Amino acid sequence: METLSPFAFITLVTLISGAGGTGLGGLIGALFKSESNRTISLLLAFAGGVMTAMVCFDLLAEAVEAAKTLTDLGVLIVIGAVVLGVAVAYLLNYLIDRKTRAEVSHTADADHPETHDDIDELIHADHLNMHKRHNDSKLSLFVAGIVMACAIALHNIPEGMTIGASFAVSDDLMWGTGMIMAVLIGLHNIPEGMAVAVPLISGGTGRVKATLLTAACGLPTVLGAWLGFWLGDIGPLSLTMSLGFASGAMLYVVFGEILPEAYLIYRSKLPAFAVMVGLLLGMFMIFI
Repeated sequence: METLSPFAFITLVTLISGAGGTGLGGLIGALFKSESNRTISLLLAFAGGVMTAMVCFDLLAEAVEAAKTLTDLGVLIVIGAVVLGVAVAYLLNYLIDRKTRAEVSHTADADHPETHDDIDELIHADHLNMHKRHNDSKLSLFVAGIVMACAIALHNIPEGMTIGASFAVSDDLMWGTGMIMAVLIGLHNIPEGMAVAVPLISGGTGRVKATLLTAACGLPTVLGAWLGFWLGDIGPLSLTMSLGFASGAMLYVVFGEILPEAYLIYRSKLPAFAVMVGLLLGMFMIFI
């Protein structure tokens, strides 16, 4: 690892985080039905807490410092970049929801939350069961998997930018913010990989092929990391915009996806404590 150039190191780490994370999720989806709601919920909540600490106490702080070299009102540039990041992440998430919502009958029920509230729903196993009850064709299941794969591939680009921007401000490639963010995003990608693999396999795709296709969904993460790192390395303005955009995208992922899923999948006080533990651990890793 130490003999690699920074660019090659970031590429390798992001490849493992993106393709490795979704690929592992695809493998789990191919081999097992589902995991414990409690385990998945606490894992998501903990990761959300650490991500929040990394964004708020490291990435945004670095963005504001870079912006101050440009103008006294540089914080407005950061806020604008954060808003842009949130908007892009929201639109990509909306695309995923819009393409998959029709598969689930309960979405017509006003009493059901928009966010997934069960691990089988998160990985689309309940979609599969509904298709089976309605005797839908394998082709419709396969198409559903392909649509989900394309949407998640697009969704991974801003996540990759978060990794690249984090590496751009990390003093230590091996143990800095970039590596921590790569690990957390890799964990976040596991359920996304399961969401792709389940309908693909149910649509007739072989387990090995489905796992490989799922891993391929994570490849755009590398493109995002290259872009985030490059923008963060060419000047104060680009660094400010890159860090702000990446922070906004990650804040939406945390508060719009990860934490709502964590609370709904396991309705308990424990996810809240997992978030706090993750937040405190993130602060420890940043400041100690």
